[in-house]
Amino acid sequence: MFGTMAVQMQSVAIGWQIYAMTKSAFDLGLVGLMQFLPSILLVLFTGHAIDRYDRRRILAICFAFEALASLALVAGSLEGWLSREGILGIVLAAGAVRAFKMPAMQALLPGIVPAELFPRALALSASAMQFAIIAGPAIGGFVYVASPVAVYSSALVLSLCSFVLILSIKTERAQARREPFSMASLFAGVSYVWHRPAILGAISLDLFAVLLGGATALLPIYAKDILAVGPWGLGLLSSAPAVGALMTSFFLARHPLERKTGRNMFASVIAFGLSTLVFSLSTSYALSLLALILLGAFDMVSVVIRSSLVQLRTPDEMRGRVSAVNSVFIGTSNQLGEFESGLTASWFGTVPAVFVGGIGTILVALLWMRLFPELAKIDRLHDRDAKA
Repeated sequence: MFGTMAVQMQSVAIGWQIYAMTKSAFDLGLVGLMQFLPSILLVLFTGHAIDRYDRRRILAICFAFEALASLALVAGSLEGWLSREGILGIVLAAGAVRAFKMPAMQALLPGIVPAELFPRALALSASAMQFAIIAGPAIGGFVYVASPVAVYSSALVLSLCSFVLILSIKTERAQARREPFSMASLFAGVSYVWHRPAILGAISLDLFAVLLGGATALLPIYAKDILAVGPWGLGLLSSAPAVGALMTSFFLARHPLERKTGRNMFASVIAFGLSTLVFSLSTSYALSLLALILLGAFDMVSVVIRSSLVQLRTPDEMRGRVSAVNSVFIGTSNQLGEFESGLTASWFGTVPAVFVGGIGTILVALLWMRLFPELAKIDRLHDRDAKA
């Protein structure tokens, strides 16, 4: 939770600082691209490392390096050398760290709770993350009014707290069997996903639906030029999807989806696209906040279903490599989606870019129902068929 809060606070500050420097939607998209590139370049190596070594230590190292990135932003802001290129370079380095961090975190949770409780545990874990995603941008926006240094310093402290806390976690996972390094073991995660249509369909749905429907990279433009609110308004807009996600995750922790999970997942993706359409056309700050809240709520439903499906149908010795592949798809939909939004906004304008993206999300969901019919037919996440 602390680590996610640090990332979210820092993201608001970086987005506002970049746009204040360049007034360029394309540069906002570049921030997402710099975060995405390392995950796809390192995917084979990150998964292999996570399945061979202690996942807690990998996470601790990641938090330590994120603290160093925050320290660099503090120093650059204080000394005046932090330029557009400097920010993008630091974001690229932090992206390389998160290429290890995200799949390690995904693979760690199944070793803490039994499989039959995993969907509820995932919803509770998501609640903690969403709280951080709510608090992080809101606090970051308010603190930025004082100075960007204050935001980056706060992120530094939170990353250091995460470094200490992650090492206190106890797991029941047996010592990982260090499989000899080979091309087969390196590509095992890709092969595993490719030969299982339900898993491939679930993670590729996230890739293409959210890739087209991602509007969060353009929130600084909406806040400044369309809705006419300052950094505090940007912080609340950035937090709004997480508000919806948090409420939904609390509900799913107490009332997990028992039946028709495949259909519910597709329905939530379509509703996500509709919420994006409403946000794209809104010129009311209240309506924009509501649309973003609904967007986050529907996204959380599909996230819990997809993540539970992937983790429960993957053996522990493969979870690192499969989680690394999954992280690339998630990173592609988020970070590359930010780049796509910035690029299309620079070509066609901000509102048309977000509107077309929402249409694309709906079309992808309908197409995936035809391409992966077995995914739409999944009834329960944890039953005999899932174990098999």
